[in-house]
Amino acid sequence: MQAKHLTEKDITFFKKQLLEMKKEAESYTESADNQEDELAAVTVNNHPADLGTEQFEQERDASLEYMRQDDLHEIDHALQKIEEGTYGLSEKSGKPIPKERLEALPTARMLVEEASDTN
Repeated sequence: MQAKHLTEKDITFFKKQLLEMKKEAESYTESADNQEDELAAVTVNNHPADLGTEQFEQERDASLEYMRQDDLHEIDHALQKIEEGTYGLSEKSGKPIPKERLEALPTARMLVEEASDTN
């Protein structure tokens, strides 16, 4: 059951946007992997402060990679919902997600008020 408030044109637009987001996220992941390989090849441990900086950068990079992977998961989930015909419907209530919310966050799974509800 496709969200009735979304036209085929809307669905095509959001699918294209999600695919572009996925491509961008994947390119960041590949770029980060290449930079990490290059850094590992040239890193020389000269000073304890350098080790601290390097460790900090590795932890930061790991956190960013985790966030990118989470973004990719959300994008893939939204693309799957398009294929299933349920894109644009709240996973919590089944109500239509406003097009404006989807434009701001194409991976939205629920209405704003549902997302902020702590119950």
